[in-house]
Amino acid sequence: MQKQKKILSSPLAFASTILFFLTLFSSTSHAEPNGQSIDEIKKSVVQIRVFSQAKDPYSPWMSSGISASTGSGFIIAKNRILTNAHVVSNAKFIEAQRNNQTEWYELKVLYIAHDCDLAILEVPDQTFYTDSVELELGGLPELASPVDIIGYPIGGSKISVSRGIVSRIEQSNYAHSQIDSHLVVQVDAAINPGNSGGPALQNGKVAGVAFQASTKGENIGYIIPTNVIQHFLKDIQDGIYNGYVELGIQTQNSFSESHRNYYQIPNGEEGVFVTRVFRQGSADGFLQPGDYLTAIDGRKIGRNGNLLEANSIDFLEVIDNKFAGEEIRFDLIRNKKNIQVSFPAKKMPQMENQRSSYGKDYDYLIFGGLVFQTVNRDLLEAWSKTGQTQGGSLLVYRFYEGSHLLDGETEDIVLYRKLPHPSNSHSDFYLNMVVDTFNGTKVKNLNHFKNLLQSSKEKTFKIHFYGIQVPMILDREESEKSDEQIKRTYHITGK
Repeated sequence: MQKQKKILSSPLAFASTILFFLTLFSSTSHAEPNGQSIDEIKKSVVQIRVFSQAKDPYSPWMSSGISASTGSGFIIAKNRILTNAHVVSNAKFIEAQRNNQTEWYELKVLYIAHDCDLAILEVPDQTFYTDSVELELGGLPELASPVDIIGYPIGGSKISVSRGIVSRIEQSNYAHSQIDSHLVVQVDAAINPGNSGGPALQNGKVAGVAFQASTKGENIGYIIPTNVIQHFLKDIQDGIYNGYVELGIQTQNSFSESHRNYYQIPNGEEGVFVTRVFRQGSADGFLQPGDYLTAIDGRKIGRNGNLLEANSIDFLEVIDNKFAGEEIRFDLIRNKKNIQVSFPAKKMPQMENQRSSYGKDYDYLIFGGLVFQTVNRDLLEAWSKTGQTQGGSLLVYRFYEGSHLLDGETEDIVLYRKLPHPSNSHSDFYLNMVVDTFNGTKVKNLNHFKNLLQSSKEKTFKIHFYGIQVPMILDREESEKSDEQIKRTYHITGK
């Protein structure tokens, strides 16, 4: 088994789907929740209606149409409303309504965390909170214990309660960002679109937030447990959301006796092998491939990577509970010697292009009808749906392999499409290729590329692409002349 901390997941690896509802119609469901008065629950759970619009990553000068969706949320301390980030992503207008209210109230997003799919909202009009109830956060539920999922599924206007049993607690992928993984609680309750952001209750306290369901099984849903929620709430105490730190390593289990013998690991010593250390991760410069990790912060690590404790969880959960600057301490075997290594936790800057993004404009460059953009997950997903991906294997490989992304400033720039015009009719050969150099200068990122192009006085532009020895040759004057006509023809504004 290989473990990989929050980086470079396959686009096909996640097997769950987020649960907001895209059209509005009525549905009702009734049940009595575990240890909680339904009348009290109704005072805290809210229905959220969202009108959203996103930029099109493939045509970044355009916006998508306006869509409507619904989700759930619930009131916590200080009259704040907790929900999922995916419920309110790309929102242009948000409103909420509590049970038996006839008026919809405008909502404001105070904090949004895409890496853990949580958001804090607030209703400016305080009459919304009249006779409301704040829910209290509880702890991690036990396996085989019951939880009640509360919300407004399938766009219904009445609260629905469904009961399930906790069947698994593990680190798992969060579908919203498509790259981050944190602890999740799996339940066998019916979690449907519209449930997103609603509370999962146990013994009158919040055990988690409903957020996604399995696409591979029936009645398998997931909730975000309260330790992830508490991490988010602690992070925003200073008014800024900083996000999760990254260890930045790959590990391998130590089930293989031949592997253990080769590295001369003593019999009975449990742990995992480090197989790769990513640049700019917390472990960069402190851990090495071949290290055998036996404990983290004094807590023993098993051969499968789980902590050797009751209610065993992945040792990466220890990292998840840290904030930037806090110490990470490993006991390990390196070159047959037992040593201890400690270093501060930090974020990996190159993660930003690896995860799905929301509510942002995409920077791009059009020159002579050739469209360049930084390679990121949003672009790759949109690009893969066009069918115009011939020759793009190197582009995809570089994105998922990621070793060249050293410092968060270095980016792959791709020529991913052209706006056809006589001046660029011979450029098809270079489509879907990653830019290497411009007139002999190594291109670092999109801004660097723009500066090089705009400041060049050369009559001829030579753009080298990775894997192609013959550069693309552009006549500067001809390309500049065609620009205005191309943008007018294709109705491109803002560039």
